[in-house]
Amino acid sequence: MNLHKIQRIAVIGGGISGLAAAHRFQELAPHSQVTLFEAGSRLGGVLSTVHRDGFQVEQSSDNFITTVPWALELCQRLGLADQLVQTNTNCRRTFVVRRGRLHKLPDGFLMMAPTQLWPMAVTPILSPLGKLRAALEYFIPPRRDDDDESMAQFVRRRLGRETFDRLVEPLISAVYAADMEKLSVKATLSRFREMEKQHGSLIRAMRHQMKHKPSGKAESGARYSMFVTLSTGLSTLVEAITAKLPPESIRLNSPIKKIERSGNVWRILPAGAGQFSEFDALIVAVPAHRASPLLAPIDAELASELGQIEYSGTAIVSLGYDLKQVGHPLDGMGVVVPSIEKSPILACSFSSQKYTHRAPAGKTLLRVFVGGAQRPELAEMPNAELLPLVLAHLRPLLRIEGEPEFCDIAHWPRTMPQYHVGHLERVARIEARLALLPGLKMAGSAFRGVGLPDCIHGGERAAEQILG
Repeated sequence: MNLHKIQRIAVIGGGISGLAAAHRFQELAPHSQVTLFEAGSRLGGVLSTVHRDGFQVEQSSDNFITTVPWALELCQRLGLADQLVQTNTNCRRTFVVRRGRLHKLPDGFLMMAPTQLWPMAVTPILSPLGKLRAALEYFIPPRRDDDDESMAQFVRRRLGRETFDRLVEPLISAVYAADMEKLSVKATLSRFREMEKQHGSLIRAMRHQMKHKPSGKAESGARYSMFVTLSTGLSTLVEAITAKLPPESIRLNSPIKKIERSGNVWRILPAGAGQFSEFDALIVAVPAHRASPLLAPIDAELASELGQIEYSGTAIVSLGYDLKQVGHPLDGMGVVVPSIEKSPILACSFSSQKYTHRAPAGKTLLRVFVGGAQRPELAEMPNAELLPLVLAHLRPLLRIEGEPEFCDIAHWPRTMPQYHVGHLERVARIEARLALLPGLKMAGSAFRGVGLPDCIHGGERAAEQILG
């Protein structure tokens, strides 16, 4: 599309993907007129930071990975580089619950593969038979085809049922809030599938990688050394982008009622507006289940594919305590809870251990995640019911006495897209339909990544594609 013909651009959705798209237009084509439509009363989508009583609470995402550049580069372009902080180097370990007790995740166990064998051999999380089955992964023949499979199927095939149930399932559920029987390996952690194909074994692949890395203190769980956050909270990112956009370009409380296409012109009718507004190009950056009915009059097949992307949600209960109330030393980043423990808790992040600026001296901030694909009702449970349920399960885990002195509860129903088996093929079909509609692009977590950097990249890439 000719850059000089793109004068009026609409972005539907004021989450981080839509904001990244609008900001990219501002960077690359400052002459253009960008209008950002947001259905709610604030920008940022699920990104929201609360500052209260000396605590800093991230109500959804609380950091981002730096192994891909997009979030880091955006922060640098916005002048936020001096606010980036890394995770606490003294607490880069994860705990796993087994029969109501916390055990340290084996050193070097990264998501679904061990980099060290001895920690796996001595961990109390697995039985002797479970350890033996996991060790046999080294000898199990690899699959060489490119077919997709569920996370549960892949891990059981390579490492056995017990390693899946006790180690992998809780770690990955804490990230994707998904049903492991449906979650696609290729769409989420495809590097492990590639390890199997290239090296014949996950253990063999991880040992090969470790030989070519500098030695250092072993981490477990997520690769915590690769994560950063903003010292003033991730809402600062939203505020910094907003400050770069012309105030008149932002339309809050403006849900879109209808989208039409007339030749090369896109016509948008916000709810409550008396007439359509016309644009040369359009980016839709809202959840797939909201985009589907909007785009149905334009392309029924596209709308159908979007409508088949399922979503789960969580509630995040943030609790502040005096350190003297907590019997556990909190010497890690947090704890994950396997679904076979039958707890409503998916995970608990030791938020102020992870980033020490998040709680006053002598206090601690915990973030408890509930819900997900297995318990979606918890994402919408009333606070008066949810808080006692969470406290009843959290207290014995961390040996907590007394009531929290701080509490914040954020509900995020239907906000986490589920990358089921076949997801990448569906995304390819969606992109093929979009290619037939010049001037229309989509962005957001529904397609090629749920993390903050992926969402930013999707929004920026959509803007760049519009501008050619």
